[in-house]
Amino acid sequence: DAEEYQPPIWKSYLYQLQQEAPRPKRIICPREVITEMSSLRFHGIISREQADEILAGIEGAYILRESQRQPGCYTLALRFGNQTLNYRLFYDGKHFVGEKRFESIHDLVTDGLITLYIETKASEYISKMTTNPIYEHIGYATLLREKVSRRLSRTKNESRKASVTSEENTPVEKITSLVRRAALTQNDNHFNYEKAHNFKVHTFRGPHWCEYCANFMWGLIAQGVRCSDCGLNVHKQCSKHVPNDCQPDLKRIKRVYCCDLTTLVKAHNTQRPMVVDSCIREIEARGLKSEGLYRVSGFTEHIEDVKMAFDRDGDKADISASIYPDINIIAGALKLYFRDLPIPVITYDTYSKFIEAAKIANPDERLEAIHEVLMLLPAAHYETLRYLMIHLKK
Repeated sequence: DAEEYQPPIWKSYLYQLQQEAPRPKRIICPREVITEMSSLRFHGIISREQADEILAGIEGAYILRESQRQPGCYTLALRFGNQTLNYRLFYDGKHFVGEKRFESIHDLVTDGLITLYIETKASEYISKMTTNPIYEHIGYATLLREKVSRRLSRTKNESRKASVTSEENTPVEKITSLVRRAALTQNDNHFNYEKAHNFKVHTFRGPHWCEYCANFMWGLIAQGVRCSDCGLNVHKQCSKHVPNDCQPDLKRIKRVYCCDLTTLVKAHNTQRPMVVDSCIREIEARGLKSEGLYRVSGFTEHIEDVKMAFDRDGDKADISASIYPDINIIAGALKLYFRDLPIPVITYDTYSKFIEAAKIANPDERLEAIHEVLMLLPAAHYETLRYLMIHLKK
């Protein structure tokens, strides 16, 4: 309830450490070094001992040098913690010594000093920062806790159909940030399908805090990850602890075709993809007596038009007979939807199990084996397959 909402207490310790981190100090070479590395910080071919002498006593100082051991290779020498650290430096359009890539050496060193300082000062704190997450007490998890516990208590042998029916009226909030989560009212009839977050490395502009542990996300770039489906922002290490409770935001789902099936149904709050419902409804209304249904192809450009209509208008797409009189166009659009799924209705993990089950000679054992494999399908995939089989039987 928005009136009962208490704002999260962001933990500022790591932010304070970032502010205390040493600032980079470039040491300019007193002589001109003519090489392909045109930089005032480049000191040519010098030894580690010489680099140590140049940087001695200046915390955060750095130079670039060519390696004595591997001529043609460049090294970043950086002073931190009263010692000189040497890193192999690479360039592919951007500068990097690890996973992160930077526009300038100065940014690379700045980020490196922040990371070194925080990991040196707060290594024990960082290792424990996921043990008492804010996620468990406020915002995202609070409204979903009852739903998750109910899901975990279900047995594998329960009918997926029964579970979907019994949970049609479960209210779940579709939310994208902690503040919005508390402020929005609950949506009705959000189907209880489990979905993992789709985390991708993200660069945050300005200070950001992790929505799982409430700690500051340190560094200049790639400080954490963001779920591209719901917008949840967390540390990379915290993302391993976040439950599979992603509630996709329609604003982030840019298309219907080529979209993960579970993501689409959760975003549109439906049991099955609206493409499947709309096409099957249209086909059953005017195409069941059509000869060659699903065998005769419709015009490709018209099928592409239907695809673009769904991508553009969603469940408001008009596929009626007045627009597409040839029912084979609608059938072709449905087949194209299934073809374009990044994960098929019968998932990659279960496909071989279905094949093995189908090889069992005894009919009763074969049926039982197929039933067991069906229970392994994600709920949205199961419901879509069930609905498709009913349609094909008609």
